[in-house]
Amino acid sequence: MSEMRFDDRVAIVTGGGRGIGRAEALLLGARGAAVVVNDLGGSILGAGAEPGPATEVAQEIVAAGGRAVPCTASIATPEGAEEIVQTALEHFGRVDIVVNNAGILDLTTFPDTTVEDLQRQLDVHLRGYFNVTRAAWPHLVRHRYGRIVMTTSSAGVYGMPKQVAYGAAKAGLIGLARCLARIGEPADVRVNLLAPGAYTRMVDTMDDAEFKAFSEATRSPDAVAPIAAVLAHESCPVTGEIFTASSGRVARVFLGETEGIFQSGHTPDDLLDRWDEIMDTEDFVIPRSAGDNLQIVLAALREAGFAVPDFTLAEID
Repeated sequence: MSEMRFDDRVAIVTGGGRGIGRAEALLLGARGAAVVVNDLGGSILGAGAEPGPATEVAQEIVAAGGRAVPCTASIATPEGAEEIVQTALEHFGRVDIVVNNAGILDLTTFPDTTVEDLQRQLDVHLRGYFNVTRAAWPHLVRHRYGRIVMTTSSAGVYGMPKQVAYGAAKAGLIGLARCLARIGEPADVRVNLLAPGAYTRMVDTMDDAEFKAFSEATRSPDAVAPIAAVLAHESCPVTGEIFTASSGRVARVFLGETEGIFQSGHTPDDLLDRWDEIMDTEDFVIPRSAGDNLQIVLAALREAGFAVPDFTLAEID
């Protein structure tokens, strides 16, 4: 198999100055992509700004024979997102790939999590990724090609007690990405999610010294970058999917529904009596969209003898 290349492709990597973003930017640059290395250079809480991280990674790519420029604009504002995209257009003439990786973290449980904690996380993760993707979207659609990677988290997919605000923002990205995946299909703009696990500054905020030592020894950001590259490549075979990657393991994460039950006019008592059937995961389906979910319900109604028209709703699909 020939080496996966990104020659003539232009990639934006947010949060590209450190950790996972740095590994992703370096890999894309080494494989031929021109890279806009975006990093505000702030603290893990999002405070301050420093050009060093973005500049150093861009210089590293160039020193290895690649093409890269730094950008320190903030993704948290539409103006900052436009500046990031304009940097790609001015230096490289186009944009093909957006890797939304920038992130901040504060460890808050509930109800100690404040409205300000939540807003800070939403501004960077959900709103920030929305801003950059929205700024790039018209250019991707015009070229009839694009690859977008959204960095979610196990905290958003599965929950984490001390990351309530962070997990809520990361979970919001799943809805955003899956909606955009459906919208982008006609223009070959593919949008997927990555829930990575790696030793980064975020891990250093945790109190568990044993876990931090384990992470440093076994959870390199370099082990995450390859699946990000696959999702960013023209040969990526999927859209609207979620993947997890950590310590060399890569796996699909999916949202599915059990076969469930169908009982017209059921009562709360009926549901509790049949709870094991509702929860049984032996048979399940994986809807690609809300439209798919609707079709499952319609099929159950038809099987039960109800007269159901054969229709799809464009606003759902």
